[in-house]
Amino acid sequence: MNKRQNYSRKREAILDTLRSTKTHPTAEWVYLQLKSQYPDLSLGTVYRNLSQFKEDGTIVSLGVVNGQEHFDGDISPHSHFICSHCGSVLDVPNDPNLSIMFKRTSQALDAQIESCHILFRGICSDCMKKQ
Repeated sequence: MNKRQNYSRKREAILDTLRSTKTHPTAEWVYLQLKSQYPDLSLGTVYRNLSQFKEDGTIVSLGVVNGQEHFDGDISPHSHFICSHCGSVLDVPNDPNLSIMFKRTSQALDAQIESCHILFRGICSDCMKKQ
């Protein structure tokens, strides 16, 4: 019983940690945030839970950036920007035209669209300042 309870607390902590940041972290980042609070937490546990959350639709994977998969706990419709120099992942402010495009695409295809992910790539302002 205790093992199940610990598992549930860890699982909840993993999700809470992911949802409480705008950094679009990796599994390793989540692990490092929780390791002091849960000394018996393993990186494998974090990966397994993130995988399950992805499958459940509780979180979104933003794909692999600089060799590591990044995650977003905010599943509301929004776009992302990835810097091709430093690998930072940023939320793009919602554009009202996105919902119009979503509706028009649905009508044009006569389909029910369940999700849409738009990803912009380029150089962030911090990297441009350094150049």
